[in-house]
Amino acid sequence: MDRFAAVERALRKAAPHLLLDVVTGALREQYGVERAELRLADYGLTTLQRVEDVPFTTEPVSLRDSPQGRAFGAQEPYVEPKAVQGMATVHMPVSVRGDRMGVLTVTLPEENCTRAHLAEMQHICEALGHEIMVAERDTDLYVLARRATRLTLAAEMQWHLLPGRSVSRPEFSLGAHLEPAYAIYGDNFDWSVSAHHLTLTVTNGMGQGMEAALLTNLVVNALRNARRAGLELADQARLADQAVYAQYRGELHASVLLLRVDLGTGEIDAVDAGSPRMWRLRGRSVETVDFDAQLPLGMFEETAYVAERLRLEPGDRVLVGSDGVFDGVSKTGERYGERALARSMSAHRLLPAPQVPQAVLRDLGEYRGSLPLDDDALVVCLDWFGRQ
Repeated sequence: MDRFAAVERALRKAAPHLLLDVVTGALREQYGVERAELRLADYGLTTLQRVEDVPFTTEPVSLRDSPQGRAFGAQEPYVEPKAVQGMATVHMPVSVRGDRMGVLTVTLPEENCTRAHLAEMQHICEALGHEIMVAERDTDLYVLARRATRLTLAAEMQWHLLPGRSVSRPEFSLGAHLEPAYAIYGDNFDWSVSAHHLTLTVTNGMGQGMEAALLTNLVVNALRNARRAGLELADQARLADQAVYAQYRGELHASVLLLRVDLGTGEIDAVDAGSPRMWRLRGRSVETVDFDAQLPLGMFEETAYVAERLRLEPGDRVLVGSDGVFDGVSKTGERYGERALARSMSAHRLLPAPQVPQAVLRDLGEYRGSLPLDDDALVVCLDWFGRQ
């Protein structure tokens, strides 16, 4: 623990762009590490991109069929079979509170690759992840490492609205993903966790490009403002509705599903103001969760909203999808629909929640074939464990 505390202090004092240098130096001194490499997951969650001063000079590695991807997916260290006699290569996940960021790869003497040392180095990876999140306020180094290609301006605005791609607590695990990752239109998700509640919103804004990005920015920040003012869920929707109507006078509106989960009881308050839909996997049964449809935000002046209630049971899985998912069509013009989505949820029921959204979107991609996405496709997955 003394060694870990020393590394943590050094990371806090380091310049934002030198975090990897500090970690490499500490691992070299304490564990004999000869080489360290940091890779972060790209926006599309398809590759791991190396963190380096000049981006795009090193080939990315796949998240699906690489040793680094194996560590990222399992969220535990993976030791490669020996390539050099007497040396070991270890890939360790870099995550913060369930948000999977990337992988740190180290090469060190085989005798230092003990279970105790791996546990200590994994603690250092967690500290590194925390410091990367702080450092992103002051440097673009880590943001640039996340992109496999250039983002559109609208996508840049949308990604910086997001809270992360996954989060976990003892009561739940939550993951979300957006496609197309580098040219987002108007879909968005947001969450906040307090001592007593998880608040989750899924937004589908009208329009494309900058028009959709500006509308979604207004909606998300209006909902955050209302939530931080301590308003109830229905009043949060009402305040955001007024903000959107005041700006666009009904010409543009946004569909939103608002959920607030009581972490002690599993009770959900919900406001369904538009198109995002929700499904529940309980045991092996998938069913649609139907709410009373209410008007999208900003369609009319002074719309009143009412919250509904349902209860989750430990072991339940909830999936929310935008219309780009359930309205996706094949080459023959057939909608993806609820049956295909139910099959996908059942097929991936053993995956952890952070991996489910991308798995469902892969199934959607196979269904569409060569057809490009003509709308955002957003999936959010919540696994409910309950409070012990």
